[in-house]
Amino acid sequence: MTAGERQARETGERPAGETPADFELIPAVDVLGDEAVRLEQGDFARVTLRAGDPAELVRRFAEARPPRIHVVDLAAARSGGVRPHLVAALAAAAAPVPLQAAGGVRSPADALALVAAGADRVVVGSAAFAGPDAVRAYVETLGERLVVAVDVRGGVVAATGWEGSTGLGVDEAIESCVAAGVARLLCTAIERDGTMAGPNLELLALVRKRSGLPVVAAGGIRSDDDLAALAALGIEGAVVGRALLEGRISLASHGPVRRPS
Repeated sequence: MTAGERQARETGERPAGETPADFELIPAVDVLGDEAVRLEQGDFARVTLRAGDPAELVRRFAEARPPRIHVVDLAAARSGGVRPHLVAALAAAAAPVPLQAAGGVRSPADALALVAAGADRVVVGSAAFAGPDAVRAYVETLGERLVVAVDVRGGVVAATGWEGSTGLGVDEAIESCVAAGVARLLCTAIERDGTMAGPNLELLALVRKRSGLPVVAAGGIRSDDDLAALAALGIEGAVVGRALLEGRISLASHGPVRRPS
């Protein structure tokens, strides 16, 4: 590990003079049944937007050549049970843009099934915190393809489609991930998700600083100003859904957001 890497891990900030990577704007496609939707605060009873055929939405996003597209199988996230055929169809629609798949992974075998179906990265939430060493199995299976979801409500990491709880505080979850060698975190402030209220910068700064890992943000992101604020924190990228669908952020015209060196 270089001196710069040590400084980043200890402080959560990039050392002066280090060239930053491009901030990633990642469009989100949430699938409920066979329809693309947006929920407010992950509540299945509060569908705020219906966007039709998920494959068509993925194709529309892919035309702008984002770094990747984030797809969530909402029903699977709640009840478990991945749908490789859905991921395969959406990966085909996204090509050549890589697909990041989330929802329903309860075992390393589930994760591998999504990779085999065409996912470039797999997001694991509940299952990563199912036991003391659970996350290590996913690190061993997926390596750099693994993204661990730290979905936070009231300071506690949520589970099972955000309807349950892991019982872990943010610090405990982060410690578990760092000790296991997780490559990347996706942090969602559940209270902000789908609300257009702005990201929880305090939470994201905490996760970035405590983990020293690349962190992708989600929840409440509504404008280019929000993206710039995230980049200033050293956040790697942002998963954005509603703001793109409502035209508040333009994926097609969006240039890379540079994190300050």
